[in-house]
This record gives sequence, C-alpha cells and structure tokens, in this order.
Amino acid sequence: MLSVLAVVLVYYFASRSVPDYTQSYTVQNRIQGIEIVRDNKAVPHIFAQNDADVFFGLGFAHAQDRLWQMTLRRRTAQGRLSEIFGAETEEVDAFMRRLDIYALARVSASDQPPEARSALQAYADGVNAWIKTVQGNALGRGAPEFFLFQPSIAPWTPADSIALLKLMAVESSKHLQTDILRARTSITIGAELLHDIMPEDPSEGKTSLPEYAQMFHVPRTQIAALPERHDLHPVKPLGFAGASNVWAAQGIRTAGKASLLAVDPHNALSAPSQWMLARLELQSGGVIGATIPGIPVIMAGRSDKLAWGMAASHLDDLDLYVEQLDPQDPTSYKTSTGFKKFKTRQVILKIKDQKSKTLDLRWSDNGPVLPRSSFGLEEITPRDHVVSLRSTALGHQDKSLAALIALMMAPNAKEARNLFVDYEAPSLNLVVADSDTVALQLIGKVPSRRLGHIGQGRIPSQGWLQRNQWKGYFPFEQNPFDLNPNSGIVANTNNKITEAAFPHHISHSWGDSYRFQRLSKLLTERKIHTRDSFMDAQLDTISFSARALLALVAKELWFKEAPAPVGTPAYHRKTALELLANWNGRMNEHDPEPLIYASWMRHFQNYLMRDELGKLTSEFAQVNPVFIERVMRDIDGASVWCDIRQSSRVETCTEIAQSALDAALLELITDYGDRIESWRWGQAHQARHDHPILGHIPLLAWVTNIHQDTSGGDHTLMRGLTKNIGDAPYTNINAAGFRALIDFADLESSLYVVSTGQSGHPLSRHYDDLAQLWRRGEYIPMSLDPDLARAGAVGITTVMPKAN
Repeated sequence: MLSVLAVVLVYYFASRSVPDYTQSYTVQNRIQGIEIVRDNKAVPHIFAQNDADVFFGLGFAHAQDRLWQMTLRRRTAQGRLSEIFGAETEEVDAFMRRLDIYALARVSASDQPPEARSALQAYADGVNAWIKTVQGNALGRGAPEFFLFQPSIAPWTPADSIALLKLMAVESSKHLQTDILRARTSITIGAELLHDIMPEDPSEGKTSLPEYAQMFHVPRTQIAALPERHDLHPVKPLGFAGASNVWAAQGIRTAGKASLLAVDPHNALSAPSQWMLARLELQSGGVIGATIPGIPVIMAGRSDKLAWGMAASHLDDLDLYVEQLDPQDPTSYKTSTGFKKFKTRQVILKIKDQKSKTLDLRWSDNGPVLPRSSFGLEEITPRDHVVSLRSTALGHQDKSLAALIALMMAPNAKEARNLFVDYEAPSLNLVVADSDTVALQLIGKVPSRRLGHIGQGRIPSQGWLQRNQWKGYFPFEQNPFDLNPNSGIVANTNNKITEAAFPHHISHSWGDSYRFQRLSKLLTERKIHTRDSFMDAQLDTISFSARALLALVAKELWFKEAPAPVGTPAYHRKTALELLANWNGRMNEHDPEPLIYASWMRHFQNYLMRDELGKLTSEFAQVNPVFIERVMRDIDGASVWCDIRQSSRVETCTEIAQSALDAALLELITDYGDRIESWRWGQAHQARHDHPILGHIPLLAWVTNIHQDTSGGDHTLMRGLTKNIGDAPYTNINAAGFRALIDFADLESSLYVVSTGQSGHPLSRHYDDLAQLWRRGEYIPMSLDPDLARAGAVGITTVMPKAN
C-alpha cells in the first residue's frame, strides 16, 4: 500500500510540471502580449507585435518544454555538473573550467550588435518568466528531474545562449581527440604505419608526418586504451564528432522550376532530441524550422524568402602545443623570446557529497593548459612540459550568434553570405537557397598557419617555436564558397570541399567520402529532381562502403566453400558468403546481410590492428573503410597489416578475412541463434534515444528511454552510427536528429521531423509522438499559414503583461 501510494504521489507531483498549452499567463515583463499556438504536434507558432516579444515567446516556449535540458546544457558549459551529480562528472567540469567558455561568453554578450542584444535579452526574459511562473504556481518545479536534483534554477542570461553555441563548437570539432590519438598511436607504431590507420583524405598525396617520439624524446612503447569518458563530456570518441547531410538544387534541376533544399544534421541520439521545432512570426516575416533549446535561433529551416541548412565542416579549428617549463621556475614557460609567466587563476569546483576542490587554471599565449591526466596526455608529454590548446571556439568577441539571428531575416541567398564576416564558431558548411539561387559557404574563422608549421596541425607541436603559431585568421572572403554552380546543385556530407594546399587546406581529415559518393550518384543519375527524389536520397540506406569493401575482402572467398554438415563453422561460413554474394548493400532492418557485414568488418579491422596496437585497438572501434581498402589494395605496402607479427609465418589478407568472418559468425550465433537467414539487422541496430540522466535509473529508464529497430548504417546517407564496442556493439547511437525538405515551388508543402517529440517531459504525450514517424522515414508538414496552425491546435497559450 505504501509503495502504491508513493508511486501515486510521484506521478502527481511529476505531472504538475507537464505544461498546459491552453493556459493564459500574466508576467511582470514589459511586453505587449504574446500568443503561442501549439499545432497538432505541439510545434509552437509564436505571434506578437514586435520581434522582442517573439523572442520572449520562444524563450517561454523552450522553457515550458525543455527546461531541464536547457539547465543541464548550461551546467555543462559552465563546468557545474558535479554540483548535482557528484564525482562522476568531475572530469567534465574540470575540462570546461579550463576552457573557460562561460567567461568568454559573458564578455562576448556585451559585444553583440543592438539587434542581437535585444533578441538575446528578450529570449532570456521569456525563459525567466516561465521559471517564475513555475515557482509562483507550484508547477512541479518545471520538470520531473528537478525532484531528484537541485531544484534551484539561476536566471537565464544572454551569456548562457552564447555559451551553448560555444559548447556546440567544442562538441562538433574532432581535432582535440584525433591530434592526441595520432600522437599516442605514432609512439606505438611509428609515423609510417600511422598513415594507414589514421588516413588523411585519400585524394591527397601523402604528406610526411614527423616521428612524434623523436620530436619530444618520448620512448616508443605500447600504450593502453583510455577509460570511456562520461556521456556528458563534450569531447566525443573518435568518429562521433559533428556530421550532417545538406544539399540544394536550383530550379534548372527541379520539376517545380524553383529551388529545393534537404538537410539532416547528425548528432548523438537522446530523449528528448537535441532539436525542437518552432515557428517565429518576425516583423520581416515568418520563420519556421529546428531550434536548439537555449539558443534563440532557427538553426535550419526557412522563411518565405530563404531556406538554409548546415553541415559540420571538419575545419581544423584547433591546435595543441607542448609547452616547455622553466627548469628554475615551473610557473613560467618557454616562448620564442624567452621564458614567460603563465596567466593563472584559481576556481572552486563544488562536488556533491564531497569537499570542494580548488583548480589552478593556467594559460599560455597559445591558450588554456590541460592537465597531464586528461585524454592520455601523460603518455605523450615529456617531463617538465605541459600541453596547451588553441581553438577558434575560445574567442572573447564572438558574434556568431548575432549572425545566425540575422540569417532568419535575410532577404535572399546572396545577401545571407555577407552576414557571416564576423562569425567564429562552430565552423559549418552553410547551404542557402532562395527561389532561384543556391549557394554553399564555409562559415567560421579559418586559422592561418605558417608554411613551416611542424606537423601542420595534425599532432601536438612545440609551443615555443614561432613557426608553429597561428598568424591569425584568413579573411572571410577566402573561405570556400560556391554560388549557382554549372551542375545546379550544391551538396555536402562533411566531405572535402577544397583542393587548396596547406595552409589553405581547411583540414587534413574529413568525413567519410562514401556518403558523398552515394549522394553524388543519386543526384547525377536524375536530371530533374522533386521533393520525393530528395526524400529518397535523405532516407537512402545503400552502403557504398559495403559494396566497395566486400568486393575486396571476399574476392578470394566467394563460392569456394565446399558442402559441409549443417551446424558446422564451414556450413555457417558458406551460408553467410552466399547471402552476401547476392546482397545489394542495402542496410535494411529486416535483413540478415547488414548484420553479417557489420560484424565481419568489425572483427576484420580488429584482427588487422590488435597485434600492432594491443589495448589501444579499442580506441579505433569505428570501422574505417579507407584503412581496410588501403590494406586490401596494398597501397603503400599496407598489406603488411595482415601479417601477425608474433607468428613465425606470413599470413595473407584472405586468411585473416576468413578468421574474422568465423569470429563474427560465432558472435552472432551466440547472440541470435544459428538460423542465419532469420537474423534481423534492426534487432541489433536499435536506435537508443536514452534520457541522459533518468535513462540510467532502473524503472525510470523504462519510462524515459525510446528504443526502435532502424535501418541504415555507419556510411549510409540515412546514417545510423553504431557504437561498435561493448555488449551491444551494433546499437544505433548517432543519427539524424532532425530532417527537413524545403520546396520553393510550394513552400507550404515543406516537411520536417525530429527524432523524438517536442516535449522533454516523459509524461507528456508529445514526448515521443514523432519517434515512430522518424523511424519509418515519415515527416510532418509545418505551415506559415496561421489559420492552419490554429485549426489543429492542441492548445493556445497567451502571455500578457501584469496590470500596474
């Protein structure tokens, strides 16, 4: 009886925080009145008499639906997670305090142009108005999570929104982890083999990389794998940084004679989604699309004049520097002109249920100093040295958010470009389209490195050498830009966008080229495109890498297996090879072939690496098709990876491939039974939209987590990136959190979807009502017609000023 009563009480108090979309609220702010119409999928359409009130309404709506998500992200940016979670997030907080992005955001907040400053302040006022409403009306603390953790919520400020964009810049960059891993791997196997295992863009010539062990007199040795970082850590594992697809076609390539745009940014799956749909009725006109709660911007969407979408650029936006300490004074470091004192500051790190800790923060001229215990730096940093970091995300006059706010009001594609002259980070490939124009522009500051830069930014370099310093940034006009190309189409899947040589190269490493090859085929094989053909491409599950790799890895195994007794390893191998021989590479959730392929390539790469790398192999969990292709084609002698060093004979790649296939089948038979034809990719490739906090608590996880069988794979356009390690290696944990198709021939027929639902409250029916649509590749229409929004509305919220 007590247990039942406890459940009822918990449900009652938790349900108090489910927002009522039909209420009217009065606030003490100076507003003229706001109407928030929630359409039939709870998408807020915000109407007001001026832009400031519209942004106020967006802040109010974001806080209603995603208050916990917003405060959690803010705490991450501030380095204050441990105040509520304890020691488990101490490493995250220490890292964020060293970057000091929240302090940089506070300085930047005062440097915004007037229009952006007004929008940011109005948005913050809207968030705070809802927080006061929750406190004044006892609305369940605003979210059920606040019953488990510290309920006090600091007022939202403009700096909070700027800090969240800077946090996004840290999360979307891959160069901190890759530069360190490149150095750690070089110490283990040397620079020559490193070019195979961490290949640069395959279209580039081989660029020599110095031997890291010789540069800093670090001994060559086997290096162990690092422990997994906390899920909330902004530095993601190798292969899990920013990714996206975005493309657009001019009217000369479309059936409607007007531009078409498709966009689907990829991110770590979670419940709720990172994205929330919204519509703003600004004085310049209506704007509709995807927002990130906490940031007052339609990040991808359209007005009646312009559509836009973005993809991670993979710009090399970060360098690491090894700083030499003064032997007589460790508070000083070596520069090109002599020793110089570090800038220092102490901060207090509060940790729940433990004593607070004091962090000593240090900065060199290059940037913040990282502790030797982070990211495996101790293994690559000589004694009496430390490592500092320089990143484009660490600007203190950052007007990036102002540019994104202005984009919503841009009249056309050509003028949209001029808004990003002062944009800093995160670096993105911005695709814009109006009715007859399409363009791709790299936005974000591009570091200007010197021609003599040692390692060219790919590994940590000597911080005291002037040749390794950034000269500043290239002028915005030199950023890659493409307007109305002859093909009539601009597209990016994080692929290489320039052939310029270093230092104008943008990056030495890009996203996988296989998605772009598949997209290019789909876009060029049709002369005229429609919204449906763009949809087919966005939801395409053909793995170009599977078609390429199987032809190489299995070429000596096809149809060579003799008949074998049922149930034997030879029988299972023969069955699997016959299935793969007739497979077209489609990663369909209902088929066994994708599961066989994924497991085979996973084991094959592991077998190739483990004798050279030892425990470090686990840090290369993601299958790298370029590495496998280099090995199978013996490019630059890469077939040496097939030989097991510890054995007395020389093994062939075919032998290793067969052993890997046997190991893969043994794993799958253990997990799914010995009837290979009945295996289903979707059973293993479940999309896991897990609540970042409640999803780890028994019973609550059943309520908050959303698991679905999905198609797609690591290198398909409908990307579903697998974890590839641990107990459920083929789980889909990183995919398109948002999809949109925008057609200027009929803007009102444009389609959108997010991966979960609009609400962040597990008890709301809008918590997961879009999840099944997303899984099936379906969309919802979102119109700028206010009558349509009201016609199917689930509620209309009014926010009015309180009478004097």
